[in-house]
Amino acid sequence: MRLTTKGRYAVTAMLDLALYGDRGPISLADVSGRQDISLSYLEQLFAKLRRKDLVCSIRGPGGGYRLSRPSETIFVAEIIDAVDERVDATGCAGSSDCQDGQTCLTHNLWSDLSDQIHHFLSDISLASLVERRDVQNVSARQLQRARNTQSIILTAVD
Repeated sequence: MRLTTKGRYAVTAMLDLALYGDRGPISLADVSGRQDISLSYLEQLFAKLRRKDLVCSIRGPGGGYRLSRPSETIFVAEIIDAVDERVDATGCAGSSDCQDGQTCLTHNLWSDLSDQIHHFLSDISLASLVERRDVQNVSARQLQRARNTQSIILTAVD
């Protein structure tokens, strides 16, 4: 199964926006801190997400990113597609040259599985993920960790 870091990180970052976006634009630095994703990597991902009109940027003090549409209308497969990622269970990256340049015996099986996974992810919205208890629990833990880190920084500055 091939879903690389790029696709996973893009979904994670978009879910972060869905979780915290009601407070206003979210900086990539905040996403980076909560999700342990490199800021430079997020910048690359968000350039692609912005081009596909999944996020919009707000300039200036207090600026950042927000979802460009309601979270109910943004689906996981869309996010993965936006960052040029492909869910692929084939051994040939979908090129049908699995066995000496020809289609292998099980190519269509793995190709069909890839299609089923994409279809499955097309039915999962960011809003449905936000509602999940496990996502809410992780979000609460991340917020607490961020508060603790901020408290430590403020104490060190004093």
